[in-house]
Amino acid sequence: MNRQVILVTGASAGLGLEIAKRVISTDRFLIVLTARPNSMNRFASSGITEDKNILLRPLDITSADMRRELIAELDEKYGGVDVLINNAGFTFRAVVEDVAEEDRLLQMNTNFRSPMELIRLCLPSMRNKRKGKIINISSVGGQMAMPTMAVYSASKHALEGATESLWYELRPWNIKVTLIQPGFINSKGFEKVRRTDLSQASTEEVNSSYHQHYKNMEDFIERVMKLTPSTSGTVANKVLKVIQAKNPPLRVAGTWDAVLFKLMRRFIPQRIYHGILYNFLPNVHKWGPVKK
Repeated sequence: MNRQVILVTGASAGLGLEIAKRVISTDRFLIVLTARPNSMNRFASSGITEDKNILLRPLDITSADMRRELIAELDEKYGGVDVLINNAGFTFRAVVEDVAEEDRLLQMNTNFRSPMELIRLCLPSMRNKRKGKIINISSVGGQMAMPTMAVYSASKHALEGATESLWYELRPWNIKVTLIQPGFINSKGFEKVRRTDLSQASTEEVNSSYHQHYKNMEDFIERVMKLTPSTSGTVANKVLKVIQAKNPPLRVAGTWDAVLFKLMRRFIPQRIYHGILYNFLPNVHKWGPVKK
């Protein structure tokens, strides 16, 4: 009952799993790991089972009922969540024209609205204790945007804006708020990126207006992710430092390239900055309508 309760969403794979392993290794916390119901078996595959330090709970973060039930249980049995790590999310690869309204709502609901609702449920107990930490996993996509990632970037920009407001709002109760901003990570995460029906069709149809956008961006992102030295473990170490820090900053760069993009945006005039990035897009001279 005296240990801090840490809640990690999307903890069965990738970055969430790496965060879980590092927190578990400290043997100082009661850690609550969640995953979608159909992904719960991944914990056992990773050697993680329930014990006195670990609780495993199914959670589809887009489900209001599941969010309420989980936080109600943690409030009643353990005095509430002390550290909330909003990690669960996904990425749509699609240009704006290939995102239908239902796709847009799903992306925003998963990456922005649901994490904010989870925060809202955790705040009463944090305010009563006059302490707590909220760690939102954002992305360099929350400070800049790339083609074919519009709706994903929009969801992360929204998360960053709301989190910055929270930083001000919660200081009177000594509740710390931090954004972790990873850049490219050496993983097979590019294989898990989802497409909308329209972007899938554009990817497959060689003569579609956006085929070159998808082809070249996908190849480019895959190459960069295979070459970067940063891993999910790199970012997880940053998260653990924030958990342990007395007064963590609002924004923490998760990888070296996140630092680079931040410096570029800050010191290079906008017109030049956007021009540089545009001209570095892979084979951008081939993008656009098919020439007949």
